[in-house]
Amino acid sequence: MPVYEFRCPACGPFDALHTMAAVPDTDVCPACGAASRRSITAPALGRGGSAPMRLLDAAARSASEPAVVSDTAPGRRRTSGTPVSTNPLHRGLPRP
Repeated sequence: MPVYEFRCPACGPFDALHTMAAVPDTDVCPACGAASRRSITAPALGRGGSAPMRLLDAAARSASEPAVVSDTAPGRRRTSGTPVSTNPLHRGLPRP
């Protein structure tokens, strides 16, 4: 349900929940009970700090600025080539 902002002449702005089909032009101030007019505000389309918004931002950013990968398996140690066997029987095996 959308949140609408109303402005009381005595108390100032306050928020109220109303359905989009039945939003009134005036509402009662919860502090003093005076009639308050609805204010025009910017829509709250998303929360910038939420996890889904960060995920969407990262996905959009990766389309134009892909991350540079310097290692195939992060956290795993790199070896210095193919291990060499010292077993003399392995010398007779075919090489790739």
